[in-house]
Amino acid sequence: MAHPLHLTITVEVLASEAELSAAEAATWQQARAATDQAYAPYSHFHVGTALLLDNGLIHKGTNQENAAYPSGLCAERTALFGLAASQPERRILCMAVAARPAHGEFVAVTSCGACRQVMTEYENRQGTPIPLLLPGPNNTIYRFRSLADLLPFQFSASDLPPVGNS
Repeated sequence: MAHPLHLTITVEVLASEAELSAAEAATWQQARAATDQAYAPYSHFHVGTALLLDNGLIHKGTNQENAAYPSGLCAERTALFGLAASQPERRILCMAVAARPAHGEFVAVTSCGACRQVMTEYENRQGTPIPLLLPGPNNTIYRFRSLADLLPFQFSASDLPPVGNS
């Protein structure tokens, strides 16, 4: 017999950047600065992502569009894929995303489904939660304790059949 399943996700809503730790604030500002490097000639919507690494450095990514629309890539994935390709040993301590129109103010935004899946894969790879900062409405900031909070029914390696020895 069917029964309801209730999910609870706790998200802190910060009134302003002043409530961030120094490391979070630096990551937040770098995500916002990264929007200046977005390649978005078609949507004119600039997205930046910043990853605070375990060595104290911040790795950034931006959305990259293409005239063949499905060939572009979101900022979250450019940051994560670039980090994995260049510094696979690094652990991510915090992630921040920012977005704005090409000639406008920052807006509330959340990651797309494909990015959420990739984000949780990287969190699973490193084996520890990655806190996430997202812009909320009215200049608030959403602080998630884990990327998995964005995708509670994620597809993971445990969903795949075991690989047998042939």
